[in-house]
Amino acid sequence: MIRKLSIIFITVGLFMVLWNGYQWWIQSHVVSYDPELQTEMRQGSSVSKEREDASYAVDHVSAETYENGEGVGELTIPKLGKKYPVYYGSDLNTLKKGIGMYDTSFTTAPSEGGHTALAGHRETTFVGLDGLVEGDFIYLTENNIEYEYQIHNIWVTDAEDTSVMVPKSSPTLTLTTCYPFDFIGSAPERFIVQADFVKKQELQ
Repeated sequence: MIRKLSIIFITVGLFMVLWNGYQWWIQSHVVSYDPELQTEMRQGSSVSKEREDASYAVDHVSAETYENGEGVGELTIPKLGKKYPVYYGSDLNTLKKGIGMYDTSFTTAPSEGGHTALAGHRETTFVGLDGLVEGDFIYLTENNIEYEYQIHNIWVTDAEDTSVMVPKSSPTLTLTTCYPFDFIGSAPERFIVQADFVKKQELQ
């Protein structure tokens, strides 16, 4: 009897290890790596505050509405040489597919010109996020429009800190993931990257 139970426990344990490994492989492969992004990093350009406000005033009228899990666009981080698919929502099922866009009363899609916040797993999609520094550029596309942002602040905060998800008076992009990156289990902190809007352009 004890031998049978041991075999059952070992079998279940192996299955869980293989299943978790498979899930990790699936999630990590939603990210596309392009080394040319690192060698051909685009330089952002500044625009006037008046131009930012005017362009977003037009977008806000026709802002998109999304269903949970629906594709929104693509996130590109040249410094890391990576591109990520972005989906609406930040629940576990959505984050299995790629990067999730927070759906809260304080956050918006980039076309609405408010606070756009994205989440990703530290051990799969957002591996290497701690390699970013202030001044690096981030690009987010939605409806064939590319929004360019420049990082102005990076910090670590408690997982229960609610001050990160707040309304912004100017277009802002925030990336969040669990921290420490090498922590085993449910991480107690969050790694935050925040960037200011620079400009937008229609993609060809």
